[in-house]
Amino acid sequence: MTETRDVMDVDVLFVGGGIASLSGALHLSNRIKEHNHKIEQGQAGKKLDEVTIAVLEKAAFPGSHGISGAVMDPSALKDLVPDFLEKGAPLEGEVKKDSIYFLTKNRKIRLPFGLIPRPFNPLDNHGNYVVSVSRLNEWLAGLVEENGVDIFPGFAGTEVLYDGNKVIGVRTGDKGIDAKGEKKGNFEPGIDLHAKVTVFGEGSRGSLTKTLIKHYNLDAQKNPPAFEVGVKEVWEIPEGRIQPGEVIHTMGYPLKSNTFGGGFIYGMKNNMISLGQLTSLDYEDPFIDPHREFQKLKLHPFVQGLLKDGKLVQYGAKTAPAGGFFSIPKLTFAGGMIIGDAANLFNAQKIKGVHIAMRSGMLAAEAILDCLVRDDFSEARLEQYRTAMRDSKEIGDLFKVRNFHQTMQKGLFKGLIAVSLQVPLGGSIFRSRLESEPDYVHMKKVAELYGTDSPDEAKKGDIKYDGKLTYDKETDVYYSGSTHEEDQPPHLKIKDLDICYNQCAKEFQNPCVRFCPADVYEMERDETTGRLTMKLNFSNCVHCKTCDVKDPYENITWVPPEGGGGPKYTVL
Repeated sequence: MTETRDVMDVDVLFVGGGIASLSGALHLSNRIKEHNHKIEQGQAGKKLDEVTIAVLEKAAFPGSHGISGAVMDPSALKDLVPDFLEKGAPLEGEVKKDSIYFLTKNRKIRLPFGLIPRPFNPLDNHGNYVVSVSRLNEWLAGLVEENGVDIFPGFAGTEVLYDGNKVIGVRTGDKGIDAKGEKKGNFEPGIDLHAKVTVFGEGSRGSLTKTLIKHYNLDAQKNPPAFEVGVKEVWEIPEGRIQPGEVIHTMGYPLKSNTFGGGFIYGMKNNMISLGQLTSLDYEDPFIDPHREFQKLKLHPFVQGLLKDGKLVQYGAKTAPAGGFFSIPKLTFAGGMIIGDAANLFNAQKIKGVHIAMRSGMLAAEAILDCLVRDDFSEARLEQYRTAMRDSKEIGDLFKVRNFHQTMQKGLFKGLIAVSLQVPLGGSIFRSRLESEPDYVHMKKVAELYGTDSPDEAKKGDIKYDGKLTYDKETDVYYSGSTHEEDQPPHLKIKDLDICYNQCAKEFQNPCVRFCPADVYEMERDETTGRLTMKLNFSNCVHCKTCDVKDPYENITWVPPEGGGGPKYTVL
């Protein structure tokens, strides 16, 4: 029997309530007001009455899934909200002090990036702002709602709706389904949201965006997407150790030179710091555990000194799309667009994506406004967004560093040398475009990498978690606030458990138990039979989607859980 579903019609639907979608919704509603004011003042044209704009957000409240480093280039925000300071934008501090260190296990060496002229210094941040993305997200949501835009938190988009080959909206997930897939007493079917234009801003590794890219072949002749996983904590520390807006980056320890990544420490207000580490998911070693490596970073004397007598406030993790210019898919298709991290719009060399996400949302809004005025929502009309992005400064900046990620796959030291050559060559190195492979194919089998199935070296990475400076995954998840309705089908879909128990166990020793930063995956072995059993702690999930990216057999697919589930970030 076909489920009867309510249908809601809107003019414009933004799927995902992050920075890109909120910027798009805010800019579109502002531009509609400006347009109507001009018509009222006598300018020729069509007034746009009662344009309905909706934002669909899987999180319990706006900002609760928002997480990033983050140092924000304010250029797009200045255009979006010119009086952002007067309107109380939640800025932690303007960057006036910026440094980078190379770490060995016990020492730090300050690198002379300050000697590099600012236009050529990839990590110069003077004039930028340290921000909490969750706070910025919440603030933008307030401005959006003041403009009359409807935000629907707690509703996850689970299916793209088509009419022929045109996207006409999305379906939200059913609520009240038990672990066996049966309807509970509180069952509510999802609703179908239909729109003239559907804008997908789901963030990194968007679950619906993946299906769109495949359906329309939007990644034809593109490099595959590539990702880094960021593991992050916010700490409150004694007064005076670091000033709001101070930015510190690290490279080297604890990661080996053949694994790209680095740490960051950003000063926030109220004696808090944003502390984290990015690990590129193209690493080879199946025993790498990004969460454990981050805990080891805190054991370095430099970081340990900053955190002494401090306390952990919040924890989180997410992937960031690091593939660069050549991994950006075609941004438009019949009925819709892709914006922000979902479109791989992230500058990995500068470690920045907030301003690009904002700009993509704003330029999408400009194209949608033209569609509304002309009452023409054809794919040709929507492609104005793709053209505008191509010509934007943000994409121009991405083109200049188009081979950064591919170059750093050669290892830290070779990569840094090659990157230094790219600057005078305008981004070229050996040739204008370097190709790459998906992250999951880079992982090597244990025997291939170590020459044995039981390497002693793999056990040396273990550390003891003291609960004061270092924390195990389960404790950190508690600090993320992540909760899910446990009596529901798991939202981590494992295609074939036999692969987990046999092929993956033998060849890679089940790396999911290590690469997941939330202790979602556990492999239990029966002492009598020796058989493995997967224990799936899906309620721990912080929605980083590392498993969807890094599983060596592409055996795990992340889909949204029941709406409202997941982390409850407030300062990340």
